[in-house]
Amino acid sequence: MADVAPLPIDEVLPRLTAALAERSSAVLVAPPGAGKTTRVPLALLAAPWRGDGRIIVLEPRRLAARAAAERMASTLGERVGETVGLRVRLGSKIGPRTRIEVVTEGVFARMIVDDPELRGVAAVLFDEFHERSLDADLGLALALDAQSGLREDLRLLVMSATLDGARVAALMGQPDVIESAGQVHPVLTRHSPRDARTRVEDAAAAAVRRALAEERGGALVFLPGRAEIRRVAERLAQADLGADVDVVELHGGLDPREQDRAVAPAAPGRRKVVLATSIAETSLTLEGVRIVIDCGLARVPRHEAALGITRLETTRVSRAAADQRRGRAGRTEPGVCYRLWEEAATQSLPAFAEPEILASDLSGLMLDLAAWGVSDPAALAFLDPPPKAAVAEARALLSSLGALDGDGRLTARGRTLRDIPLPPRLAALVVDAVAAGDGPTGAGVALLAVERGLAGDGVDLGRRLERLPRERGPRAEGARRLADGWLKAAGGRPGAIDPARAGLVVARAFPDRIAKARGGGKPGAFLLANGRGAALDPADSLSREGFIAVVDLTGMAQEGRILLAAALSEAELIEAAGARVEERVEVAFDAEAMAVRGRVRRKLGAITLAERPTSVRASAETAQALAQGVAAAGIDRLPWSRGQAALLERVRFVRRAEPDADWPDLSDAALATTAADWLAPFLGHATALRDIREDDLAAALDALLPYALRRRLDAEAPTHFDAPSGSRLPIDYAAEEGPALDVRVQELFGLTRHPAIAGGRTPLLLRLLSPAHRPIQVTRDLPGFWTGSWRDVRIEMRGRYPRHVWPDDPASAAATTRAKPRGT
Repeated sequence: MADVAPLPIDEVLPRLTAALAERSSAVLVAPPGAGKTTRVPLALLAAPWRGDGRIIVLEPRRLAARAAAERMASTLGERVGETVGLRVRLGSKIGPRTRIEVVTEGVFARMIVDDPELRGVAAVLFDEFHERSLDADLGLALALDAQSGLREDLRLLVMSATLDGARVAALMGQPDVIESAGQVHPVLTRHSPRDARTRVEDAAAAAVRRALAEERGGALVFLPGRAEIRRVAERLAQADLGADVDVVELHGGLDPREQDRAVAPAAPGRRKVVLATSIAETSLTLEGVRIVIDCGLARVPRHEAALGITRLETTRVSRAAADQRRGRAGRTEPGVCYRLWEEAATQSLPAFAEPEILASDLSGLMLDLAAWGVSDPAALAFLDPPPKAAVAEARALLSSLGALDGDGRLTARGRTLRDIPLPPRLAALVVDAVAAGDGPTGAGVALLAVERGLAGDGVDLGRRLERLPRERGPRAEGARRLADGWLKAAGGRPGAIDPARAGLVVARAFPDRIAKARGGGKPGAFLLANGRGAALDPADSLSREGFIAVVDLTGMAQEGRILLAAALSEAELIEAAGARVEERVEVAFDAEAMAVRGRVRRKLGAITLAERPTSVRASAETAQALAQGVAAAGIDRLPWSRGQAALLERVRFVRRAEPDADWPDLSDAALATTAADWLAPFLGHATALRDIREDDLAAALDALLPYALRRRLDAEAPTHFDAPSGSRLPIDYAAEEGPALDVRVQELFGLTRHPAIAGGRTPLLLRLLSPAHRPIQVTRDLPGFWTGSWRDVRIEMRGRYPRHVWPDDPASAAATTRAKPRGT
């Protein structure tokens, strides 16, 4: 073994090896820089319990797996593929002497499902478990199940930099929790808050310029994604950073050689600025980097179960991730970390990132569990149980793909889908493409869907498929071999890709993501069959297409950004999804004609393919549309009779007078809101406002006011007032001042109490009239009027109407509707 510098993890290796010798499980918590990733597997090589068994080391990403394998092999003075091997999606280096295999978490999940006994494996080490990927959680649950039922001798070790060790230990049966000190190099933290109006790439570029001016050494800049990395690189290219500064990118979409260039030490006399995603948070040591610039953001997957789409969402990092990033600055020497947020905001960050299992598409997990022989995830030990709603949605998807039978068991098609190491929907795309004679094209589509940046990063899938066969380099070559493997598993054979068939291939697999251009002078705006809006850059060639089939998109539910799609003709749409196209009559209210109109629409989900007008017959559906349409135009547009209008006013009055009683709300606003409930049931014969009759409204009001309420209404708010003269006078309930009565003053002679309704609680507003029905006085106190201003009114009225009676004491006079007899 080559000479190696001591690391903090070395102090706890004896305790760790002793713990695994005594028991089959352990938990190791070691901060960044402790050396756990590369020292622990090598230390376990000499463990007697290992025998000749292999040690499997799980890493969350291909880059981390390659770096760990290369460092361990270098420590042994060997190359990867000898004692230390590598197994990742785009290539493996495993030899007959390999005893340590570094694999990605997804690869291990497939390994253990295919071989539950893990024959020839002595130990499984879960590195960087704090990242809580879906594959890591699944892998640990399956490994614990295998250990308890098939392999009691199997050693399991969970390693993490930031983790609730006690919680993991409880899941694993309370093994020893061993903690190691971290790297001793101090890291100075400087806060440089980003103004909310400043774009993250502008703030990051400014921080790079400041850091290079203030500090020596290289810099690692954490950014949310590739788009931000590209824009920061563009800004730095225009800045004067100095002739000795190299700016490089580091993300999962790069060729391995480009990743190696980013990770490699800077050339002598030069400084390196590495623009990276969260891929650089763990398991990597970047020589010469002593400056970290952290924007505090990360891009994480969020699954929208309602739409069956996993989108990428930009969120604030957790405190644990921020600590991990900060620790990158002190891996080899004292460093400095620039954080682009207020110092006080650190405590408001979530403690840990949300585990993927709580926010991911679980169809792949459920397919693996079905292959394991488990239909309910509760049968296994998960640190966080999968959400029941997400499990149900995953089962429904797998059933629709034909992967599960009615009892949730794996079907023959399900076994074929699982043999293809892709998400189930993409695996089904490849299988169905093979069946339709489009196998190579289907495999190419799936390849570009999972390998971001391969054959370019444009949206147009057809153009990228054209470039794919001409791509050179280890990544492209490995990707093509991978696609050939998928074809073989699906029963197909390698062949020529036909980019012109890409849209058809995608539409068959994702009919819910067929999209139609919205038109209306908005190039690039599309509506998907699942009801979601999505957009392209108007300058993109696909923005001029009438139909497209979308493979991938991101953004919020109402308006996403299309990341990968292919042009689709209407003929191809019908070929791919014709069985889903429905022709149905839809009715809608025409506010101009005040009538219900009908249209026959051919639709695929939410998108309309064709439409034409048609006549409508009265029905429950037209009644609903008519009621709601007329109500929206205004309740007063209905043909109310005078009596019906008065009835509404009376009910509104008693509701105000008795707010605690059970009177219905018959205000215009309430009637408009509930028209579908109270009016529509009586419009089964109508399709237009002109068809609505007074009798329809009468029946509707009868339903709103049953007999008992009508009786109470008549008592509390009578329609008329019986005057002392014998006249029956209507009460006006629509008056702004409250219930009012227009009455000639002579008809109230002899009345000593003011007229009132609602059990005497509400006095009527008396609008007293002359014999010619002209206003004399308005009062709510008739006795006071008799004894007060009546004298002046009497004098004036006697002069105008001498033939009528004008007594001195009207309270004791007889009411009349007539003038004095002639000659009196």
